[in-house]
Amino acid sequence: MSVAPTSASSPRLLFLRRAKTLSFVQSSSLSFPLRARKFVAKAMSATGIASELVELTAFKPPFHPTYDLKAVIALALSEDAGDRGDITCLATIPKEMDAEATFIAKENGVIAGICLAEMIFNQVDPSLQVEWSQKDGDHIIKGMQFGKVYGCARSIIVAERVVLNFMQRMSGIATLTKAMAEAAHPACILETRKTAPGLRLIDKWAVLIGGGKNHRLGLFDMVMIKDNHISVAGGVSSALKSVDEFLWKNNLSVPVEVETRTLEEVKEVLQYATENKTSLTRIMLDNMVVPVSNGDVDVSMLKDAVKLISGRFETEASGNVTLETVHKIGETGVTYISSGALTHSVKALDISLKIDTELALQVGRRTNRA
Repeated sequence: MSVAPTSASSPRLLFLRRAKTLSFVQSSSLSFPLRARKFVAKAMSATGIASELVELTAFKPPFHPTYDLKAVIALALSEDAGDRGDITCLATIPKEMDAEATFIAKENGVIAGICLAEMIFNQVDPSLQVEWSQKDGDHIIKGMQFGKVYGCARSIIVAERVVLNFMQRMSGIATLTKAMAEAAHPACILETRKTAPGLRLIDKWAVLIGGGKNHRLGLFDMVMIKDNHISVAGGVSSALKSVDEFLWKNNLSVPVEVETRTLEEVKEVLQYATENKTSLTRIMLDNMVVPVSNGDVDVSMLKDAVKLISGRFETEASGNVTLETVHKIGETGVTYISSGALTHSVKALDISLKIDTELALQVGRRTNRA
């Protein structure tokens, strides 16, 4: 049981402890560690042996002009604490008790949320000390001990569930993104706006950690002419003309994408672009991947569309994108493949934070999760 007063003179802590100093930059109301930080840490594999120098390089979250990451963390902590705080901790753990807790992977995957975890621990209790043997984007394996947190036992337990909720979700997204990105090559994998309400930036941050790229963050940073816009505007050409006039009138320079659902619509877009000066940058080829009876997909329509466009604009395939189909889609020559499943159907990666590490590993092995 690793519960003990911690001090700078402890030989065990001298090896793992680092100063709780982070370099932050401010971007609107968003704060994040920016520079790489080096520290000596125990390389905690499944067997928990050896040591190495680990460089923790934080992936910078995507920029959003109004998103307040600290406020999102505060809300998550507040919904847990309610109006009384952690009454179980108050009842069972002395205020002065210090502890050490270990992060344990309970399945294989890509770890994400380490940088965010540090922000949460710091927001709960700036005196907590956190060490990692892995960094965001690294592969972890079942049973691996990849991080430790030291300090006030109450603070660790108060932060535990919020840290794990974010880290497990982000790691699940990063794990699927990594698999999809590798299968989609040479096309780039994108997520969509189908994110959990309030977690838009965090979900998209996890996609970056997993090796994907971000689609638009919201309604403000890209013009995306979708089917409903086209229907109301009176057709593809009318919608494109309205967008070009709006951007010129308001002196705006943003990416412009138009959704097409048929080869005829693709031809109409190309004809408009031939006859007019346009801000169009990308053509979405929606549902041109057609499922067939044997579980495969027919990408012939998508290939025809890519051939028609012939590199004049970026292309994005959307619809019927799965881990099983994405490789075949990527081979068609599209620039991007977007998948809402990266964030709307995420399976969280199982991770725990345990004070009694040995007992946790015994239970994990008994249940085949360590």
